[in-house]
Amino acid sequence: MKRIAVLVSGGGTNLQAIIDAIQNGSITNGKIVKVIASKQGIFALQRAKENGIAAAVISRKQFDSVEAYDRAMVEELQKDRVDLIVLAGFLSILGEQVIRAFPNRIINIHPALIPSFCGPGFYGLHVHKAALEKGVKITGATVHFVNEIVDGGAIILQKAVEVQEGDTSEILQKRVMEQAEWHILPQAIDLFCNDQILINENQVSIKR
Repeated sequence: MKRIAVLVSGGGTNLQAIIDAIQNGSITNGKIVKVIASKQGIFALQRAKENGIAAAVISRKQFDSVEAYDRAMVEELQKDRVDLIVLAGFLSILGEQVIRAFPNRIINIHPALIPSFCGPGFYGLHVHKAALEKGVKITGATVHFVNEIVDGGAIILQKAVEVQEGDTSEILQKRVMEQAEWHILPQAIDLFCNDQILINENQVSIKR
């Protein structure tokens, strides 16, 4: 059974999708042992409480340096003997200390089809605003491993979503979550938990 930590910064809709997928059997051989929030008072912490999941808050503002923040994060994750770390709408950047402690064991959901609309500054509604301003007809979501380059790790799964006439950033964000993120994030977690992901350099293949 793989031990999963989910890192969150907001409402926790992707956290809820993971919880639901574990409960309905879409994710097998995995359980969430810890939710770590980047700040107090977010609804994701309430979701953890309602589902009996242990939670902690590790805020960057608590620490004098990035190194101290990373050290605290590594200690918390190692304490819970975590096998997989899932960034589910987590807005803090993890430093090299965390990434090196958990190589190919951190995954992120990004609300676009990488390599489009990704990298520093592309998060949340900023991604969808950029997609609409560019006039793309297709967007989507990507689950990828996390490395030292923002949104630069090996791609695990992607799913396309149509952009529709009259979309706003908020409308498009909701459609991408509902049609892509809530599907491919649990799928990727299930693949990891069942040792079906193979990584060769920066490319993923999936054992079926």
